[in-house]
Amino acid sequence: MSDETKTEAQQPATENAPAPDLTVQDLTAMKSIIDVASTRGAFKPNEMTTVGTVYSKLEAFLNAVQAQQDAQAEAEKAPTGE
Repeated sequence: MSDETKTEAQQPATENAPAPDLTVQDLTAMKSIIDVASTRGAFKPNEMTTVGTVYSKLEAFLNAVQAQQDAQAEAEKAPTGE
């Protein structure tokens, strides 16, 4: 391996890699995946507490985001009073 190739291989992968991208739509999909998996019995009984906790946090977060988006949309529709 040449020095140039070796240097490139030793560079951290994060320099050219795009930033992680996780959207509200991704989180909504994750919630649906948990729903389907639990309905199909994919989790053992002793795992249900952990899954339920994560699901509840995810649901609360998505509800808060939706409420924020609704409030923002309503504020944009309201006259500015000028």
